Amino acid sequence: MSTATPVMLDPCTIGPAASDDVEALAALHATCFDDPWQADLIARVLSSPIGFGVVARQGNQVLGFVLCRVAVGEGEVLTLCVVEAVRRRGLGRALLKAAVEVATGRGLTSLFLEVAESNEAARALYGRFGFDQVGRRSAYYRDAAGATVDALTLRYQQSQTN
Repeated sequence: MSTATPVMLDPCTIGPAASDDVEALAALHATCFDDPWQADLIARVLSSPIGFGVVARQGNQVLGFVLCRVAVGEGEVLTLCVVEAVRRRGLGRALLKAAVEVATGRGLTSLFLEVAESNEAARALYGRFGFDQVGRRSAYYRDAAGATVDALTLRYQQSQTN
């Protein structure tokens, strides 16, 4: 097994999400989660003065995105999605890094998120990035079969290096 840092896809650009990205983001979200967000919810996040998004593109194709919001002086990662075919190549990490940069530009020093306890891949990504568990939410999510799943609350502090 290689211990080398994953290589990003070329050419891939990462930048702010825009209102004309909404349909593509909703379509990608539907491939990543059992309870996908609809385009109108994504549009509300992006149009809110407290919301922001970062999108990774290769040409005109959306490869991944992260949506966040500011809540009482702290940031919250609402969702992060990456196209399955390009997972484990550093794109999720790059999106998190870009979200941290936006949050820092808004004066925030920490980000929170909830992740399904059963989502090992996401938990590994967040752990490698520097998120630490600070809580648990019982029966927070429902899986495809309708069973409840606990969520872990994670926090990233800006002073950490990644």
